[in-house]
Amino acid sequence: MLYQANPARYKNMLYRRCGHSGLKLPAISLGLWHNFGDTTRFETGRELVRHAFDLGITHFDLANNYGPPPGSAEEHFGRILREDLLPWRDELIISSKAGYTMWEGPYGDWGSKKYLVASLNQSLKRLGLDYVDIFYHHRPDPNTPLEETMSALDLVVRQGKALYIGLSNYPAELAQRAFNILNKLGTPCLIHQPKYSMFERWVEGGLLDTLEQNGVGSIAFSPLAGGVLTDRYLAGIPEDSRAASGSVFLKPEQLTVEKLDKVRQLNAIAQARGQKLSQMALAWVLRGDRVTSVLIGASKTSQIDDAVISLGNLQLSEQEISDIEKILM
Repeated sequence: MLYQANPARYKNMLYRRCGHSGLKLPAISLGLWHNFGDTTRFETGRELVRHAFDLGITHFDLANNYGPPPGSAEEHFGRILREDLLPWRDELIISSKAGYTMWEGPYGDWGSKKYLVASLNQSLKRLGLDYVDIFYHHRPDPNTPLEETMSALDLVVRQGKALYIGLSNYPAELAQRAFNILNKLGTPCLIHQPKYSMFERWVEGGLLDTLEQNGVGSIAFSPLAGGVLTDRYLAGIPEDSRAASGSVFLKPEQLTVEKLDKVRQLNAIAQARGQKLSQMALAWVLRGDRVTSVLIGASKTSQIDDAVISLGNLQLSEQEISDIEKILM
């Protein structure tokens, strides 16, 4: 059966303007870091993408190395675009990134112009697109001059291969230097993608202020701390959980008795608000309009539903914020 998008998809989604740009992003965006590569059934990823779009999620976030294996998430999403979403391409924000190891040799990693331009060309082929909406430098490169990396981002916009450019994982001072270079080149930075959650708060040490001062939007990845800020670990570490699977992204030793106790205390506040812990965690990141959007991962459509439902209860009282801060200390 041919896919037909939900005609009511835009009725309940919240869209926020990205910095000082003219672009609005959904408050909930779908990241394709996991569950969209060759190790996952294609139909599973297809169902998740369709379901997200039917709920008004228009932004789908990829990178050259997403999979596994690297590149396979873009290939699968390209197939979904071709077979399902192509009629709605102009309603979608599709992003990709380069900055981590993608191929062997001296030109397959970091931030040289050679690597970034070649990587984006490869991504466009995998996606079957003429351009991406946002192209990010995925991480700072300590060995390539910042001017070269930023000039590569400027170049791909001028070539028509990306509409906007962004940065990811840049600390505040380096981000400011990058913004200055990009402004001089005439291609201002649209957005910054940092890791941010109740348990990962480094952005509050200056980055959010820097973004606000420069009119740059933000999109937080891992807002649920790799699944820790859900009801998954309230009773310990399940045998079928990510923490028990040998994942390099969440190890059992990271789930200390102290941290799990904090999770349970946070869950009690969420329940008092009539929310799941995951929903309150998203509301906490989105509080105060300083973060444009949050990137969620999903393996089930119900997880996308939960995230979208959270938008109906984003306000945190001063008492709730105070109680949360005491737990997180």
